Amino acid sequence: MKTIEAFFKKESSAGILLIFATILALILKNSHFIDHYESFLHVPVELRLGSLHIDKPLILWVNDGLMAIFFFLIGLEVKREILEGQLSSFDQIALPGFAAVGGMLIPALFYYYFNQGDDFAMRGWAIPTATDIAFALGVLSLLGNRVPLSLKIFLMALAIIDDLGAILIIALFYTVDLSVTSIIIALSSLVILVIMNRLNVAIRAAYIFVGLILWTSVLKSGVHATLAGVALAFTIPIQSTNRSGENFSMLKQTEEQLHTWVAFLILPLFAFVNSGIDLQKISTEQLFSNVSLGIFFGLFFGKQLGVFFFSWIAVKMGIAKLPENSNWLQLYAIAILTGIGFTMSLFVNSLAFADTQVYQSADKLSIIVASFSSGILGYILLRLAKPNH
Repeated sequence: MKTIEAFFKKESSAGILLIFATILALILKNSHFIDHYESFLHVPVELRLGSLHIDKPLILWVNDGLMAIFFFLIGLEVKREILEGQLSSFDQIALPGFAAVGGMLIPALFYYYFNQGDDFAMRGWAIPTATDIAFALGVLSLLGNRVPLSLKIFLMALAIIDDLGAILIIALFYTVDLSVTSIIIALSSLVILVIMNRLNVAIRAAYIFVGLILWTSVLKSGVHATLAGVALAFTIPIQSTNRSGENFSMLKQTEEQLHTWVAFLILPLFAFVNSGIDLQKISTEQLFSNVSLGIFFGLFFGKQLGVFFFSWIAVKMGIAKLPENSNWLQLYAIAILTGIGFTMSLFVNSLAFADTQVYQSADKLSIIVASFSSGILGYILLRLAKPNH
């Protein structure tokens, strides 16, 4: 239980840091410092090793490189929760599982309603399906003991399943032209990692080395590089034996060591480089475009309705139970908080509308406004809800 509480405390602090990173990016983008901000985003970073050459601006190294580490951490969390955590039995997974399905399906339908018939706009259908767990738990941290631990665990499990859904969506719908050679190298690397796992190889450096080859080949393959992080995570052994014959968990150790870096560096840096929006260039027409409305209504209304309605169905059918010491109003408030898409929605947005300025950042603004609106309304309802004891 102390481990879970420490997790919530770290995620909550990271969520608050995300808010400051976003505000700073908006200030710099809409002030005399805009040139410095843009120069920072496009600092050229080049890696050359023999015939291997990777040359990208800083913002793409963050989105393709550092976010692969973030997804690696998600993969570790998913594997641990499935094997021995909150997703290890049907009773534990039933309610957040149903809620997550509704939280992905209904927002996508909202987006489809506004953008049906526009093939280019429909590339963004997955943007409102995501939940930012750090931001959401940051809001919960402001409420202290008014929110029972069971609801916090429910939100954490829901967000993990949500992230798993986002991984599948990225793999299936945001993959461009494939390079057969790179795919073969990536699959070969993955096979080696699986063999290392089965042979109980307990040398972390070996997994990192093969994992870097996997990431590079996936980056060059046309599949988004962040998926390499997830694939690598699933091969990390949860139980290992070191040279002294002592048992330890490489997965848990790696997760604990990475969590601080991801929470306090990678995610705030991602928010900083992706949240800079030039508000002066956004016209009223762009602000109320079908894409912007689809994102806002999908996140703010679709997420809360999908999560709550599917949770209600699961409970009424006897498949799941309400989290301990909670009531329906509190659960609905938690459902509202799942509309905080923020970093995950911004990431999917960067994939959906990569290399285009068609919407002039109005899509990003919709994500931020919907996320903040969900956070504020969810906080107010949780303050008003009478806690159960």
